[in-house]
Amino acid sequence: MLKIIPYRHHDPESQPTSLYPPYRATVRRAPHLPLVVLPHTLSEVTGPVYGDGDVTETDRDLTRQHSGEPLGERIIVRGRVVDDGGRPVPHTLVEIWQANAAGRYFHKKDGHSAPLDPNFTGAGRTMTDADGNYEFVTIKPGAYPWENHDNAWRPAHIHFSLFGNAFATRLITQMYFPGDPLLAFDPIFHSIPQEKARQRLISKFDLNSTKPGWALGFRFDIVLRGPEAIPFEG
Repeated sequence: MLKIIPYRHHDPESQPTSLYPPYRATVRRAPHLPLVVLPHTLSEVTGPVYGDGDVTETDRDLTRQHSGEPLGERIIVRGRVVDDGGRPVPHTLVEIWQANAAGRYFHKKDGHSAPLDPNFTGAGRTMTDADGNYEFVTIKPGAYPWENHDNAWRPAHIHFSLFGNAFATRLITQMYFPGDPLLAFDPIFHSIPQEKARQRLISKFDLNSTKPGWALGFRFDIVLRGPEAIPFEG
């Protein structure tokens, strides 16, 4: 008989709280009753597995998806996806989405008055290699206003979605940039109680990833489970 080994639950201090009043949307959507923890079954710890059949080279280079060059600062984002034992997670799907350099998403519900860029739609995907490495070429996103509180601005960030070897290991999170002064005022970032966990969401400038005369480099390593796991998106 196959033994089912469930995934360990996250340390609550390392993850955003369901209710964090400074982040006003959580007041509306946070559960009012204790969560019911369901046991993991064989299907949760073994599948589904996502293939790479439809992923192309330009999917990971967001600057080459249209006929012209997008506006803004080109950046290279590299990292490694590992599990809670430090083992690489190979051949797994990594997806990103983001605002353009002016801080606007290519989405009909984004009412920000900043201009759209016809050469940048802000969505990409790639597969990790055999050692768990991934790379994207994109444009550094701009900050944008939101209506959470008076004079509220979201720090520049890139959304990430990852699938491990099972659905229970899926992670949706955000990557921030070092030295961003808006992080001190962002309730989404501060909804994570633990300072050490918050710091794991901030990428590191990586001179070795920089392409001279063309793009700056940033590194963002991702742990899917365990005490050093990247916090989920709040």
